[in-house]
Amino acid sequence: MSVEEIIREFSALGCEANRDGMARFGINVGNAFGVSVTNIRKIAKRYKGNHRLAQELWESGWHECRILASVIDDPALVTPGQMDRWVADFDSWDLCDQCCGNLFDKTPFAWKKAVAWSRSDLEFTRRAGFAMIAALARHDKSAPDQQFLPLLRIIEKRSDDNRNFVRKAVNWALREVGKRNPLLRQEAIDAAERILQRGTPAARWIARDALRELTAAKAGTRSRPAGAK
Repeated sequence: MSVEEIIREFSALGCEANRDGMARFGINVGNAFGVSVTNIRKIAKRYKGNHRLAQELWESGWHECRILASVIDDPALVTPGQMDRWVADFDSWDLCDQCCGNLFDKTPFAWKKAVAWSRSDLEFTRRAGFAMIAALARHDKSAPDQQFLPLLRIIEKRSDDNRNFVRKAVNWALREVGKRNPLLRQEAIDAAERILQRGTPAARWIARDALRELTAAKAGTRSRPAGAK
């Protein structure tokens, strides 16, 4: 199936009610049809591992096509240059998080990109850095605990960023690292306590929200689903 045919399929599946719902959640719908991620994933089953098609879908500029590209692309064929080009195109938090959690975190470059992007002054690029940290905490089961400690220091350093999409990602990353195991939970709680002492509005929100979940998890009570923002 060509990109044009996939676009026609998305156009048929989309609806204005879905677009309105996406917009209410802060998603940029300027180039969106209004197709659910569930339906995108159903379509993705036909094209899994199709690197060439993923590139063409991304270049189309359509929101759903770009999410589909992140689902079907082969992480073994993704280059650092491709990752940077796609990140530069991010215009919505959900596209950022889908790319990081579906594809980028499975590449050999994931850890380095998480650090590099977290230093960016661009809102969605910086968000991508922390979305990557959250994705790595959830998905990289073989990573040792020591590998996450420098990431907690990065989380602390960027916790004064009051931009909505950044502070939510910083908080998400902190919670995901802390939910990985009891040792990292305590490290994350300690980091949150230090963040709280920074005193800025963003730091106070990030720390208090994370502490609410991490201390509940430590006590054995039910926490929010992973990735909630």
